Amino acid sequence: MRFNRRLQTLTTLAIIGAFMLAAVAMGAMPTSKKRDEIDAKYRWNFSDIYPSWEAWEQGKAAMEQKMNEYAALKGTLAGGPQNVLKAYQLNDEMNIIAYKVYRYPQLQRDVNTRDNEIAAKLQQVQMMFAKFGTATAWFSPELLSIKWETMKKWLDETPALAPYRFTISNLFRQQEHVLDEKGEKLLSYFSTFNDAPQAAYTELSTSDIKFRKATFSDGQERLMTPGEYSQLLTNSRNQEDRKLAFETMYGVYADNQNTYAAIYSGICQRDWAVAQARNYTSTLGAALDADNVPMQVYDNLVNGVKAGCAPMQRYYKLRKEALGLSEYHLFDGSVSVVEGEKVYDYDEVLQLVVESVAPLGADYQAKLKKATSSGWIDVFENEGKRSGAYSAGVYGVHPYMLMNYNGTLDAVFTLAHELGHTMHTQLSHENQPFATSGYTIFVAEVASTLNEALFLDYMLKKISDPKERIKLLEQQIDNILGTFYTQVMFADFEHQAHMMVEQGQPITADVLKGIYSKIMTDYFGDAVVRDELYDVLWSRISHFYNSPYYVYQYATCFASSAKLVQGIQSKDAKVRKEATEKYLTLLKSGGNDYPMEQLKKAGVDLTQQETIKAVVDQLEAFVNQYELELKKLKT
Repeated sequence: MRFNRRLQTLTTLAIIGAFMLAAVAMGAMPTSKKRDEIDAKYRWNFSDIYPSWEAWEQGKAAMEQKMNEYAALKGTLAGGPQNVLKAYQLNDEMNIIAYKVYRYPQLQRDVNTRDNEIAAKLQQVQMMFAKFGTATAWFSPELLSIKWETMKKWLDETPALAPYRFTISNLFRQQEHVLDEKGEKLLSYFSTFNDAPQAAYTELSTSDIKFRKATFSDGQERLMTPGEYSQLLTNSRNQEDRKLAFETMYGVYADNQNTYAAIYSGICQRDWAVAQARNYTSTLGAALDADNVPMQVYDNLVNGVKAGCAPMQRYYKLRKEALGLSEYHLFDGSVSVVEGEKVYDYDEVLQLVVESVAPLGADYQAKLKKATSSGWIDVFENEGKRSGAYSAGVYGVHPYMLMNYNGTLDAVFTLAHELGHTMHTQLSHENQPFATSGYTIFVAEVASTLNEALFLDYMLKKISDPKERIKLLEQQIDNILGTFYTQVMFADFEHQAHMMVEQGQPITADVLKGIYSKIMTDYFGDAVVRDELYDVLWSRISHFYNSPYYVYQYATCFASSAKLVQGIQSKDAKVRKEATEKYLTLLKSGGNDYPMEQLKKAGVDLTQQETIKAVVDQLEAFVNQYELELKKLKT
């Protein structure tokens, strides 16, 4: 989800979802369990938010009243610092309630999507937020009508405004990109229209898509849905079956490539129109400015990864040999070189995760343990529950973490990942006032990927069996390839496509396929046989359509966590202690500064190539270990 709380300071709808940090949906094993058949200790405790629906109704009424009070403040801001303070404090009060009012039905709907009554209650809240967003378009233009010299004086002389200093300063920083009230209101009218390409993509890719059937070597005919496709590529030992699955799945997207290209052209045209309306010279500049990220970071990321593809290519060549293949294709990337799948007991894994974060200190361990035993996690799949995993914050209550735990190694790492998000949110909420409690997406994945790295390191020290170690290494290497290398490839692609629109060039299916084909050659070299059908991969990536210029942040977070892990695991006790303290300070800082500055304080500078190289070095070390474990299997 694309989100920047600072630019939409008083837009309640934007506040919601700020901390719904999602992991890629994991293919949970089918189950017939009803929700009430699952032990209560593995289910969310909603009463921490509200004890009943009656209390929720009261909260909704209180939120609506505060919305009206806030709307009535229009025209008062120039009256002095106390008026500005009143608006910001009322905004905080309103949005703290909004978190609870939204989460109460939203969380319950996610564990029972078949309940139409809950769905209707959620829609009521969403409609309230949408109406409020339009009604409050006046705030930023009115605040910015006050001269900065005056506002700075008010900030200096009014201690109570301190929690809002960063938010206000950041708004004035972007003053040239905020329109007057008439302009902002006009743009707000286009919000629904701007979502039309995204809606068209969703319908084409879900409601109207016609997946194909194929008959495989075991004689079984399968409908090649995304879930079935993922399962087959992971579990089939037959390369021809994997190839057939790939061709069956991607053939559907190839058949619709011109429609997908037209939709994506609309996305790029929209982004360029909005960027120009807000006085930006490029779509990338508009996207990065929200968090005050210099363009150098984006360029540094892409160039650094392109120069660091050797470990990835070596990994593919090792797998090719280990799998006994004459050719290695991307559809061979999910199957393990060793057979068999260990089932991991949830309660046992929880203990392992707690033990693995020992380098972060006893207090961190204690807080994480509390999160696993207090109704914060909805663990297992049940009928009607949504898929995937996420961590969603509720300020003043605690984070709520959704899982669909199925005992696979992927589920184990997903648990460690989401607990990282949960701890980040909890530490931020404990140490920051509401105004600066919301951290940006730019730093969000640091905590989750760092937790995964610590968990892998802990498990590798505990386990000596080469087969299990290979499975662990494959899991983490694939995580690096998927979260870092692949996301940079995606970022490279969407930047090139957007630049073509900025230059007035046409966007067609052939143009997009040409861009992606060259990217694959640049990154994979001769390590992978290039199948032409992969040139339409862009049509499957929902982030391109739902949240442009989002994916690069996965990679920057991964680079940051890799750099931080180096210090936290240093053999030098002094370095280790300092790095750990700086990291915990980062987690506690919420959104009290620009993310680049927060990371610099923690010891990470994303403008430097050495930060990107930290991931390349990490991957190389894992690939070296992987090669050693493969050799053990031969002895």
